[in-house]
Amino acid sequence: MTKPVVLLAEQLSPATIDALGPDFEIRHVDGTDRPALLAALAEANAVLIRSATKMDAEAIGAASQLKVIARAGVGLDNVDIKAATAAGVMVVNAPTSNIISAAELTIAHILGLARHIPAADASLSRGEWKRSAYTGTELFDKTVGIVGLGRIGSLITERLRAFGVRVVGYDPYVTPARAQQLQVEMLSLDDLLRQSDFVTVHMPKTPETTGMIGAEQLARMKPTAYIVNVARGGLIDEGALYDALTGKVIAGAALDVFTSEPPAEDSSARRLLGLSNIVVTPHLGASTDEAQEKAGVSVARSVKLALEGDLVPDAVNVAGGVIDPFVRPGIALVEKLGQFFTGLTQGALTSLDIEVRGELAEYDVSVYRLAALKGIFTNIVSENVSYVNAPLFAEQRGIETRLIVETDSPLYRNITILRGSLSDGTVLTVSGTLAGTRMVPKVVGINGYEIEVPFERNHLVMRYADRPGIVAIYGQLLGDAGINIAGLQVAHPDATGRALSVLTVDSPVPDELVERIHAAIDADLFHQIEIVES
Repeated sequence: MTKPVVLLAEQLSPATIDALGPDFEIRHVDGTDRPALLAALAEANAVLIRSATKMDAEAIGAASQLKVIARAGVGLDNVDIKAATAAGVMVVNAPTSNIISAAELTIAHILGLARHIPAADASLSRGEWKRSAYTGTELFDKTVGIVGLGRIGSLITERLRAFGVRVVGYDPYVTPARAQQLQVEMLSLDDLLRQSDFVTVHMPKTPETTGMIGAEQLARMKPTAYIVNVARGGLIDEGALYDALTGKVIAGAALDVFTSEPPAEDSSARRLLGLSNIVVTPHLGASTDEAQEKAGVSVARSVKLALEGDLVPDAVNVAGGVIDPFVRPGIALVEKLGQFFTGLTQGALTSLDIEVRGELAEYDVSVYRLAALKGIFTNIVSENVSYVNAPLFAEQRGIETRLIVETDSPLYRNITILRGSLSDGTVLTVSGTLAGTRMVPKVVGINGYEIEVPFERNHLVMRYADRPGIVAIYGQLLGDAGINIAGLQVAHPDATGRALSVLTVDSPVPDELVERIHAAIDADLFHQIEIVES
């Protein structure tokens, strides 16, 4: 019996090969040599890569025997996940391999800014002795603000305690109980910026968070304050940061990540590199021997599990284990339902019920709990979310989850309901189903309102006092802005006389227009929701 072929397309540690064990045939290829890569993939059952090898649709198409692509690292920019999924190829990565390295680099940047270490080193290397020019500041008794308290933000919090600092945080998805556990004082973003001596940003990069620290936010900081970004390029507006540093709005900054990498010649990031009050590193968050080895060993174990047919902890595009064909089509529905749920939340989630009703009750639908959590966390954490690490995110945030299965479903053959309690005491319910013979995923209920809207990329959800002419108002405003309404449904008013409109639009609605519509119809609930493909 021939052994499965595992192709190593880049240099990986001996520990990675050891983790695979003796049951596989290990082959090597230079992943940057395109013809050689395509030829070698023809017989590969698994391929291990880092960042240099591009596993695009062409490469995946050349690999007829391929079952798993393993990226020994966190990012997946060089893997075409859609093409892999369409070909039935599992994609895995090592989502926790670099979190300690990233946290430690953040601490290093904070200390480097506080004591002017890079500038002092450069000065002394030039033969200068300018002690007074590099007088620093102690961290002790200072306030450090952490924007985003996921796994990396939490690790930074733990490490900062030893310095005797006051740690404040901003994260709309962290519960009070979790904040208390971390010993972090939660503030609004504005208050955090005003009070902090050092600010470090650890949010995911989404349309909502891109540029979240701009000119207005930087102006709220102390002129003696510093800001650090070791998370994602573009969370801090690089043009606004340049103006803040040159205009002495803030004292300094440290960046490990940039909007384009390496920074383009004519970019704002390139101008930042020449300033004396900024410290920059070339995306070194995961660049430690330990992180690289952990990543290789982690994905080697995942490859072994995948080729042996077991549950794979870090699969990013499919759930592991045996899933009944009748259950499988609902996975994507429940993920989208989770994203839609998150788009409607205004407070931190404290508990979540995943309720499955109908014929599906006779099957094992435990994967729906994982799918719901994956959808909920897709746009609110910086890490790649998988079916196994999603429960970990819930546990870290103190979110209790239950899977409830019932055969009774009077309106639909099958329906999945997400019912969550929020930290402000409110309860949010959304429900979805697969409709018709084509099994079109639709949202069919929001907090008691009955609707039936197919999931698309861009949605607007608004609630207002029911009265004539409302549809004309927001239809006119969207039309004037050149935004097409692809779908629209208005739910009947509730007992208070408030109606609910759910719109599908062909493109995102600018924030300024959202505010105008919100005010024009006097909505008491208004959300723009983007559903991203997994």
